[in-house]
Amino acid sequence: MSNIAKAFEHGKAFIPFITCGYPDLETTEKIVYAMVDAGADLIELGIPFSDPTAEGPVIQEANIRALTGVDKVTTDKVFDLVRRLRQKVTIPMVFMTYANVVFSYGSERFISICKEIGIDGLILPDIPYEEKAEFDPICKQYGLDLVSLIAPTSHERISMIAKEANGFVYCVSSLGVTGTRTEITTNVGEMVALVKKAKDIPCAIGFGISTPEQAKKMASTIAKNAPIAVRNCKKAINGGISLPIEKAVEVEEKLFGDCFETHDQKEGMACFLSREKPKPKAVFTNN
Repeated sequence: MSNIAKAFEHGKAFIPFITCGYPDLETTEKIVYAMVDAGADLIELGIPFSDPTAEGPVIQEANIRALTGVDKVTTDKVFDLVRRLRQKVTIPMVFMTYANVVFSYGSERFISICKEIGIDGLILPDIPYEEKAEFDPICKQYGLDLVSLIAPTSHERISMIAKEANGFVYCVSSLGVTGTRTEITTNVGEMVALVKKAKDIPCAIGFGISTPEQAKKMASTIAKNAPIAVRNCKKAINGGISLPIEKAVEVEEKLFGDCFETHDQKEGMACFLSREKPKPKAVFTNN
């Protein structure tokens, strides 16, 4: 059994996400510990990138601020963060980033370091099924799960993707980028059923799950017979609340009550970006 599979042993899984380095790496470390204390089963760590094409304005802004902020985050600094985290954190952790971050670092070098520091999987949302051979054999060589994504438009491709999936299948609940939705109209249950028909593998739902009510609905109507997680990115300018829903209040208190020393930090992590509208940014490399 892979380490990621252990996160789904009890059916539903709590999978929070955070962009590493926003507002700074020290705070990121505190947030991860709080996530673990609040019952996280698996944690997604976002390596910031200057062109995060799958992300909405909230996480785009988190990426830019991490790259240009006090720590000027790089891939190596994120690796060092994980080394510190692994001294205390035993639950599975995966990186979510983009192909250029891995490729520019050197794919085998990047993935071998992931293995060394205790990363269990890799999510690359800009890599389609047809191009995963660039990374998948190396991931297998070093024992990492390259997580596959399916979308509402995948249709007949779902079975093909699911058959070769590892770790879990990331089910994109809505067309477009990450961010809040007032309503989820996609038949996610049908997507999950097609995955399960092709392979007995857990499914995680993300993109647009922005309220406890939406998360609870997904869990109750879809996850009756399938291990499932609902990934929610709204609550932080990156790190948020997902399932199990009964842990939501505890997570909220842990993430925003215990970790930060100032009101501005709390407000920033709670994503109150209305004070400062995002401005066009230059493109930054991330080596």
